[in-house]
Amino acid sequence: MAENDLGTYSGRNEEWRLDLRKKLKTKERIAINRVKMPEADPLSRIKSYVEVNSGLTEEQAVTEAQRCLDCVNPTCIEGCPVSINIPGFIKSIEAQDYDNAIRVLKDTNALPAVCGRVCPQEIQCEAACFYQTKLKKPPIAIGHLERFAADRARNSGKAFIPEIAVKRDGKVAIIGSGPSGLAAAGELAKLGYQVTVFEALHELGGVLKYGIPEFRLPNEIVDFEIDNLKKLGVNFEKNFIVGKTADFKDLREEGYSAFFVGSGAGLPMFMNIPGENYIGVLSANEYLTRVNLMGATKVDFDTPVLKGKNVAVIGGGNTAMDSVRTAKRLGAEKAMIVYRRSLEEMPARNEEIQHAKEEGIEFLVLNNPLEYLADKNSRVNKMKLQKMQLGEPDQSGRRRPVPVEGSEYFLEVDLVIVSIGVSPNPLIPMSLPQLETSKWKTITVSPDTMQSSVPGLFAGGDIVRGGATVILAMGDGRKAAQNIHNYLQNIMKSKTTASKQDNNQNKK
Repeated sequence: MAENDLGTYSGRNEEWRLDLRKKLKTKERIAINRVKMPEADPLSRIKSYVEVNSGLTEEQAVTEAQRCLDCVNPTCIEGCPVSINIPGFIKSIEAQDYDNAIRVLKDTNALPAVCGRVCPQEIQCEAACFYQTKLKKPPIAIGHLERFAADRARNSGKAFIPEIAVKRDGKVAIIGSGPSGLAAAGELAKLGYQVTVFEALHELGGVLKYGIPEFRLPNEIVDFEIDNLKKLGVNFEKNFIVGKTADFKDLREEGYSAFFVGSGAGLPMFMNIPGENYIGVLSANEYLTRVNLMGATKVDFDTPVLKGKNVAVIGGGNTAMDSVRTAKRLGAEKAMIVYRRSLEEMPARNEEIQHAKEEGIEFLVLNNPLEYLADKNSRVNKMKLQKMQLGEPDQSGRRRPVPVEGSEYFLEVDLVIVSIGVSPNPLIPMSLPQLETSKWKTITVSPDTMQSSVPGLFAGGDIVRGGATVILAMGDGRKAAQNIHNYLQNIMKSKTTASKQDNNQNKK
């Protein structure tokens, strides 16, 4: 991106931005320490579902925003999968123009309150920050500031709803109300299309609701962002399974001209070791869905959920952290992460690992389960583990775990939650035999357009990637929305051309 284009794009040369840069010298900005996110006390929060991160105060947010150098070449934008104008919204916070901050965020991000909480900024926008790459100092707390701007807008009742300049012909069906589907819906609604999101479950939000606990992402935050999409004109249909309730042929007959599939990757994976069918061995998907979506912890709900005193969670990702921290809140005396690599290779966010440690979670790293054993009632009561050591790097770049011969031992457990990955939902591919899929059963799409082998059917998020962060899924949704727009406009042009040709033929 050329510097002149960037100046126009980011508004960097606007008078108010120039004035802000004069208020503090560069060395004064650099001297400000990065803000620390206020947090609930660990001993208190493990007894409830209170949100762990409390959010920045206005004073903290403005001070942190002052650290931003308003770079000529803001590499932070390049690190953002949805290309948020990061300096633009941060400088608005510094100027205490919070209405503009949320306006800038909403220009490219339909879910800023969500992303400010769960996006791995430390490996994306913050990793590309000038402070990190050049000064070797802590980067701007971009995620904390994004959350602040979104929360302030929500609490003030000034949620920004973009204006729709043009109403266009064309109905678009979005399958799945997770992050990719919501992002696609928001972009297409802003472009003026009639958009309906079809959700198979009884609650909207997809993985944002069933997969992420409220101590990380409160349901009211997700509901607020979805309500804003409704105000934008997006329609939502719950308890609607595309491929069962109605198929694509039915939807086409109802006037839908294009489709975006964001149905996620909801099928759990297991290790296929002895004892996985015992009572008390279950997937993280089932466990978190029962708790997060089906109210298993609420007294007025009768959703059953297994609880344990000695709980082991197999895996080292964010879902594993969510599961083990949930188990702690459900009364586990001993809640453990069992992970076959070392702590350094663990894929979970550093913040989640740190929060888990603060909450008393035990980490059994370099350990791998071999077998589960059970009591006379077939309830798991032990697991056989083998110690591991790290060998040479594998295809992922991480050092491969190698078994240590003769290191097997037994550990008492009464609940095991398996969190080693997921595979894509197979319903859409099953309902469209002509749809091309990969060997991992993900939908194959063009990386440039997100369009599948079926004309007019686009896809993104976990159903394409197999597993992705919220923000990467949203990036897919945004890219697909623009290409759906192009696709529909080309159809309209073709119809217009055909109509003109018919008229000319009739005149002859």
